[in-house]
Amino acid sequence: MPAKKSAPKKEKPPAGNDNVWAFIGTDDLAVKDAATKRCHQIIPPEDAEFGIEIIEGAADNSDHVERIVQSALEALRTYPFFGGQKVVWLRGVTFLADTPTGRSETSQNALATFQAFLEVGVPPDIHFILSASEVDKRRSFFLNLKKIARLEVLDLIDTSRDEGKQALGDLVENSARELGISFDADALLQFTMLAGEDSRQIRNELEKLDLFLGTARHAHLEDVRAIVSPSKAGVIFSLGNALGRRRLDECLQLVDRLIAQKESPIAILLAAIVPKVRNLFQAKVFEERCHPSLASYSAYSGAIAKLPEKERAHLPMKKDGSGPNVYPLFLAAQEAKGFTSAQLRLALAECLKANRRLVTSSLDGVIVLNQLLIRILGPKN
Repeated sequence: MPAKKSAPKKEKPPAGNDNVWAFIGTDDLAVKDAATKRCHQIIPPEDAEFGIEIIEGAADNSDHVERIVQSALEALRTYPFFGGQKVVWLRGVTFLADTPTGRSETSQNALATFQAFLEVGVPPDIHFILSASEVDKRRSFFLNLKKIARLEVLDLIDTSRDEGKQALGDLVENSARELGISFDADALLQFTMLAGEDSRQIRNELEKLDLFLGTARHAHLEDVRAIVSPSKAGVIFSLGNALGRRRLDECLQLVDRLIAQKESPIAILLAAIVPKVRNLFQAKVFEERCHPSLASYSAYSGAIAKLPEKERAHLPMKKDGSGPNVYPLFLAAQEAKGFTSAQLRLALAECLKANRRLVTSSLDGVIVLNQLLIRILGPKN
């Protein structure tokens, strides 16, 4: 799927090893797609039956790892039956991760044997492709694989950073464009927050939206809300969004949905409610302090940047340390107009009380969260 996400990291191997490829990363669909594309660049799909040999790399235990590695070695030592090129794809490897199976002596010995074979060199008419989502990058196999193979790292977009949010929006827009779909700005934001950063989830939800729209090719906010199934992260976002819009009934329903998804009450509080209340309060403080423009993010962040450093010192920093992370406050600023400073100070105090109740008492967590939301959003508040 084309996207303006951060470019995959590539390391060119020494001469003579351009027939060994490794695709790894936390975005499992992107990893699988990249490996599939490389396979078909070598062997056309119509010739795949005899030209591509796939070995599944999901291992149940260390003995299974031995059998998988042995199968891969046998495939790499077997020349194409009809001559020409051959691809051996070790797909979806699970024993490179930091797990009991991956750490076992049996698995490590099998990988050492495999590594020794790769270091000698894969025969020139055979291409080896490895794909894996979880990899322990401290292990010698991976460190040597970086030297032997053409390596591509395909990780999920980091949406905690401003550029990550932009990259996710670009990913959705580019993928939607392939289906002939365009979005309203608010519909795009809602889609990205609901679907999350996983490529598989994004693709699934776009295909559903494609069918839902029919001959209409432009998605509005109500279309996204009607058809997109939120990921757990999407439900957490929706809960914060509903809290910001003072929609108590919706908040209570979303709490029930998260509980049904086996999310713990304390996680719901700390991941959805507390961050939203904190952002609303900070946005309200800045609203009263310097009246920042809400016309654009750059105008808003520029106004915050002009404040004395001591007034910005409490803000969370961007991961790269380049400055305070103002984007969440910009998103909350419009919603903060629906609250007073006193209401938001009270909401922060109520969050602290709810945290203590969830940690120290035997009260039902759902009841604690419902009472908290009523105290924050009830008609008397």
